[in-house]
Amino acid sequence: MTSNRQFEILAVVFTALGKFLFYDILDQRLIFILLMFLFWGIYITYRVRQSPDVLKSWGFRMDNFHTVLRKVLPFGITAILLCFFIGFKQDTINIHWHLIPILVLYPIFGTLQQFLLMALVAGNLQDLNRFRHHTIIFLSSVLFGLLHYPHWWLVMGTFFLALFYSFIYLKIRNLYVLGIFHGWLGGIFYYTVVDKDPFIEVFKPLLQ
Repeated sequence: MTSNRQFEILAVVFTALGKFLFYDILDQRLIFILLMFLFWGIYITYRVRQSPDVLKSWGFRMDNFHTVLRKVLPFGITAILLCFFIGFKQDTINIHWHLIPILVLYPIFGTLQQFLLMALVAGNLQDLNRFRHHTIIFLSSVLFGLLHYPHWWLVMGTFFLALFYSFIYLKIRNLYVLGIFHGWLGGIFYYTVVDKDPFIEVFKPLLQ
């Protein structure tokens, strides 16, 4: 069991390195996303066949959905208001119809990201019992923030988001709530604070 957890943490690190290769060097975001879903989909299927209860232990569960939702909802509403406030101050609010498909699709990708960060990094570190609670939260948040380098608004935003999410997840494991809010907050953050269009950036190869 320990070997599985160590492999998963290492695989997440290699996935992160792949992000920099495909996003920042090759500019092939869609290919990277598809490869992520393919690899991790195969791995999840393999682990479920080994141990059917692993999905619930990771946080793919509905029995505590409303409990986690009540904890995350006030934070989510505050974060959305803050995005619009910063966007207004910066004059970077650029709401486009592309936001609609992003709000539909991004929570799916957000759930995968939360699975990698929360379940396979924070959760595994917690289960290995080698780090203190606050250390796991900090390490997971730093990793998530660094994944969005060199866009400093994204680095800061995802770092603080991960601080809160890690705190919630290590107490009550539910990936669905975190994935949905990750997708919605991320989409709104792009179109208000960062003034970027992730729809164009991801689907550019299909639009040309």
